[in-house]
Amino acid sequence: MKAIAITRTAPEGSNIEFLQDIDLPVPVAAGHDLLVEVKAISVNPVDTKVRAGFNAETPRVLGWDATGVVKSVGEAVTLFAPGDEVWYAGALGRPGSNSEFQLVDERIVALKPKTLDNAAAAALPLTSITAWEMLFDRLGVEEGGNEGDTLLIVGAAGGVGSILTQLARKLTRLTVIGTASRPESQKWVREAGAHYVIDHSKPLTEELARIGINAVTHVASLTHTDKHYPQLIEALAPQGKLALIDDPATLDARPLKTKSISLHWEFMFTRSMFETDDMLAQHQLLTRVAQLIDAKVIHTTLGEHYGAINAANIQKAHAQLETGRSVGKIVLEGF
Repeated sequence: MKAIAITRTAPEGSNIEFLQDIDLPVPVAAGHDLLVEVKAISVNPVDTKVRAGFNAETPRVLGWDATGVVKSVGEAVTLFAPGDEVWYAGALGRPGSNSEFQLVDERIVALKPKTLDNAAAAALPLTSITAWEMLFDRLGVEEGGNEGDTLLIVGAAGGVGSILTQLARKLTRLTVIGTASRPESQKWVREAGAHYVIDHSKPLTEELARIGINAVTHVASLTHTDKHYPQLIEALAPQGKLALIDDPATLDARPLKTKSISLHWEFMFTRSMFETDDMLAQHQLLTRVAQLIDAKVIHTTLGEHYGAINAANIQKAHAQLETGRSVGKIVLEGF
């Protein structure tokens, strides 16, 4: 089967050029695994991070977002059958979705939305899981609740921010504030449903004051947490909640003490990596997101379509993501 893999590291500088087209044998489904014929994928920051840190002799297939069709199932599978159209994000420790066929555990897979084509659906699984877990599991927001509370989303125009803004606006009573620094990204965040949009290139507390907000109760910090950290602490109300997904080199939790601010990490691969008892929750939440899309409550976050799934186009996608200026998600479709 065709696949795109990172094949070597670079002694210095970027190793994007070592994302190459290769051929691999088609894997065989067993246990809880589905063998999925991949139809479309999207590219996430985790792809660029794993690629940049690659240091092995065996090529590694990246990619953690896909839509496809189930071709065969393992003997323990109960949720799916051959022919089902599915979507999923996959597991970090297994070969990724940048290949014609992929094995994925049924417990982190769901039927894809009926109203979206493969490309539009491929934009959503990883970011939907991340946003859902961050909002409801980590920050403890309740569906239909939290009236009077305010959520600040730092980096709201990116993949996670785009769907988090929608979920918070449509499923809760939170006041939603998104940050974006360029006119096109600010427009994107408004269209996703944010009540307010502020500029994260300026001091956040000053920007919040400009819109009449003295303090926020919840923060979802999706990018540059280390840069904004002092401002986030200042902006949070006493007993507020701070959640993040990025990777600051260091993070001193002591400044959170006087306000009793709680700190939460969201890593959507935790359940699959440790095969937690509640691993099935990702199947369930992806099913719920598909229903919300089909009911036109939320919509795809597809930003750009980069064409066919091949090494040249994936290289371009990685390069664009690393500029930090992508709006929505980059998708690729077909081999």
